[in-house]
Amino acid sequence: MTDYKTGFRNLLMAGTAGLILSLAHGSVAMAQTNAPAADAADEAEPAIVVTGSRIDRKGFEAPTPTTIIGDTELRQGARPSIAQVLNDLPQFRATQSPASTVANTNSSSSAMDLRGLGVTRTLTLLNNRRFTGAVDLNTVPQGLVKRVEVVTGGASAAWGSGAIGGVVNIILDDELEGLTIGAQNGISSRGDGYRYSFDGTFGTKFADGRGHFMIGGEYQQDKGILDRNSRKNVGSSNLFTPVGSSQLILVRDVNAANTSLGGLITTGKLKGQTFNADGTIRPFQYGSMVNGATMVGGEGVATNDEYSLTNPYQRVNSYARASFEMGDATFWADGSYSRIWAKYPFYAESGSYSISATNPYLSPAIQSQLAAAGETRVSIGRVFEDYGYRTFDYYRQNVEGAVGVDGSFADGKWRYSAYYSHGEMRNMQSYHNQITGANLTAALDAVRDSSGNIVCRAALTNANTACRPLNILGTGTASQDAIDYVFGNTARVVYTTKLDSAGASLRGDLFETWAGPVSVAFGAEARWEEQVTNSLDATSAAKGFSRFNFSPLDGGFNVQEGFGEVAIPLLNQPFSKIDVNGAARYSRYSTSGGIWSWKLGLTDRIFDNLLIRVSRSRDIRSGSLAELFTTSTTSFTTVVEGGQTYAITRFGGGNANLKPEIGSTLTLGAVFTPTFLPGFNLSVDYYNIKLKDAITSLGAQDVITNCANGNTVLCSQIERNAAGAPTTLYTTYINLAEYKTKGVDIEATYTLPLNKVSDSLGGTMRFRGLATYVPKVIINDGTSTVDRAGDVGDNVNFGTPNWRATGSINYTSQNVSIDARVRYVGGGKFNHLLNIANNDIAARVYVDLGAQATIADRFTLFANVNNLFDRDPPLTTYGSIHYDSIGRYMTVGAKVSF
Repeated sequence: MTDYKTGFRNLLMAGTAGLILSLAHGSVAMAQTNAPAADAADEAEPAIVVTGSRIDRKGFEAPTPTTIIGDTELRQGARPSIAQVLNDLPQFRATQSPASTVANTNSSSSAMDLRGLGVTRTLTLLNNRRFTGAVDLNTVPQGLVKRVEVVTGGASAAWGSGAIGGVVNIILDDELEGLTIGAQNGISSRGDGYRYSFDGTFGTKFADGRGHFMIGGEYQQDKGILDRNSRKNVGSSNLFTPVGSSQLILVRDVNAANTSLGGLITTGKLKGQTFNADGTIRPFQYGSMVNGATMVGGEGVATNDEYSLTNPYQRVNSYARASFEMGDATFWADGSYSRIWAKYPFYAESGSYSISATNPYLSPAIQSQLAAAGETRVSIGRVFEDYGYRTFDYYRQNVEGAVGVDGSFADGKWRYSAYYSHGEMRNMQSYHNQITGANLTAALDAVRDSSGNIVCRAALTNANTACRPLNILGTGTASQDAIDYVFGNTARVVYTTKLDSAGASLRGDLFETWAGPVSVAFGAEARWEEQVTNSLDATSAAKGFSRFNFSPLDGGFNVQEGFGEVAIPLLNQPFSKIDVNGAARYSRYSTSGGIWSWKLGLTDRIFDNLLIRVSRSRDIRSGSLAELFTTSTTSFTTVVEGGQTYAITRFGGGNANLKPEIGSTLTLGAVFTPTFLPGFNLSVDYYNIKLKDAITSLGAQDVITNCANGNTVLCSQIERNAAGAPTTLYTTYINLAEYKTKGVDIEATYTLPLNKVSDSLGGTMRFRGLATYVPKVIINDGTSTVDRAGDVGDNVNFGTPNWRATGSINYTSQNVSIDARVRYVGGGKFNHLLNIANNDIAARVYVDLGAQATIADRFTLFANVNNLFDRDPPLTTYGSIHYDSIGRYMTVGAKVSF
């Protein structure tokens, strides 16, 4: 297998480099024909930008900033999902995804997080409507996506709850024609992370062009990267406090000092002795620095060495749409199916376990030593890697269908749309090799019966007991019957989330004024959201597992809404064209009652060279199903308290008493499109978002820190052991007092047909740069105020780099496209609230290259290299979402069209 991987890696590297170099060498010759540049033209055409407003009057420019992701950006980097394409944009904060994974029960899901406000505050639409797959954009076949429109400002008045951070609207190519089949392979330069996929799309017209049908699907398998230590800085790195120091240090190879693979005695006369496989003991090899339960080096085990760097998965998705024109109306229906699934090692159970000093698995010599010391119990710190890792498996299946109509009347002056959709997301999760707490307690209580056999104490009074004694002294010493009795159980749950949505809207021009038509849009929408628990294992229901117990999640709500929008031209002169835009929406939730959202905006186009835009909005978000009704979610992390580092279990949960969030958003910007430099666009937009009663679940470290600062509500969410050390945190959803963020977005594009430089040149050069500066991310929990801008450590909730930017150069001709992209992620502090010696984290710059060539107008070959110079991530405790942890990654593929 190793030889295969090495050979494939070398072949892929050679093929990638060769394809890129050969295309670069031959691009001038191949570019003599006229460049199609259709995608660039589409992206530059303002008429397609509709998501920022419900008004679709020709030439109307919405006051809310909108960024368009077209064909060039969609193919850059050969990203495996739409979410990862968008995560490359500086306006987004990366979330848990196949390229950014910490051990959690949302494995390989891909949702969007505009402004770092959280995925629930970014509304994701598919062709202008809500869909159940919004929580995981792996459900959308990428081959059918025409473009993605990103509204980077509050848009609740136009689109409803959840649009506080903005809107992501995925627009499918509903005019697709022809058949395209493709395949691609990817692998890291280290020979792991292998990924392959197959995809296909088909579209055709029928009934003399009045009808259209399209279908697309894809299959993808990602093998994941199971060995975290294959990457620098993301293995067992952790925060550590040297003895005698009050200052933390972020250091590699931090391991547990109170557990071992064979069992470590942690109390009494024999403290510090570990067991060999034959039951004898020897001194445990401690690290160079030891402080309490952790140490640097030594033979201990670090839990986060056991987590995958990226989780494996398989997925399949498909989408089909049919439409038919009847007079001035187009009726349509669509349906989609997707499924993502995986099973992989999660981590090994570990802990401290007390056994009797007369336990028969202890040798007579050890029993004698304990008896001489007057000890009746002995504590053993044990990591159960030898009995098999706990494994996690899941599937998420989404089925959705919708019907609708789009049409016009009054000679096209008025346009209408109506739709109804129903979707169901089925989510199964299970943990295998679970420890049943009561069984473990019984199995550790081993004695000898009258015949001298080692049995559970329960067998002395009940010969039919299922209990089998467990030997935890030394690796591989337990019997299979005992392993099955203690570990052989599975926690399993199946949830189904349902969404029914309906809407109707009418758009047109009311009347003409001296400056142009007054345009309106109004309509009504309703939706019903529900989550039910289909099945739950009995042990979880009784909270019987030692670590993971699933809980039921049952609940739902409905909302009815009415909205309206108006655009009024005030001035239409060559030197100035002024439009005022206003929108309002009333939403009535079954859980929290009625609430208003609104927006006011103004645009002024000056001499066709400069557009000034400003908007102010009140945006709202009601609690989601998970925030309202989730009983328990589980993840792991470390926290620092009193100079000590502790590994803890973090349980999240819902809160049915949540109030709606209310956001206030101000955007102010300008777009410069000089007539003396055709093809050039520059936009600069300032945003300021204030969110009151923010619904959030704090990070584990934030709970610890704010408890120490006097927040008694958060102190009540911490469970401690007998020594007072934190062991478990309950980070349930709560309404925080206030959340604020502000920043500046900058976007510049320049499209240059090369025949304007020389008649002998063909093709088009396209330059694009995007940058976001975030000086403030302020969280006020009612007790303390924290600014998280510039905090980039992985255990910091809301941590956001001050600067993120991307810059790209693209050459496109009829047959060739070559891309070069630079991604910049700013550095900062790991956590400015902690006293860390090496708190500073440097910025990272990543270079990506890509190329594709079309042969005979039918065959397309492409290749990409991401993180060309293999930049290492910074030191991190579990894996930062901001920086690339995978390293150099190469992809090659081919498509054929008919």
